[in-house]
Amino acid sequence: MKNIKFLLLGVFFGVVLTKSEIISWYRIYEMFKFQSFHMYGIIGSAVTISMILMYFFKNGTIKNYLGNQINIKEKKKGFIRTLVGGTIFGLGWALAGACPAPIFVLIGHGIFPIIIVLLGAMLGTFIYGLLSKKLPN
Repeated sequence: MKNIKFLLLGVFFGVVLTKSEIISWYRIYEMFKFQSFHMYGIIGSAVTISMILMYFFKNGTIKNYLGNQINIKEKKKGFIRTLVGGTIFGLGWALAGACPAPIFVLIGHGIFPIIIVLLGAMLGTFIYGLLSKKLPN
């Protein structure tokens, strides 16, 4: 019962994804063809909000659910690794028609072929876990 707030937060997130049409394959298709600002506006808003939240995380103003300060490790900067990672993510997004966030929302809407994407994401995460110690990050 103590984790009910996380369930409610997840349901709220799913409703927001649905109402903002982020889960719409057509909206994603429009974005990749540069035909609409809709998704770029949402992504830009998310990046802006994330920048503000990161400022508060680093300041120690926002703490985790246990009340402890959140430690943010500085990552190595590199143009090539960002380009490669972003390209892989973007290709997966374009091929699947969905980024990882709405996978469970789409399953909840009855779009069951997205389970293939979920299995692929889980397999990719598993492979990354096996190889992460050998990768240059």
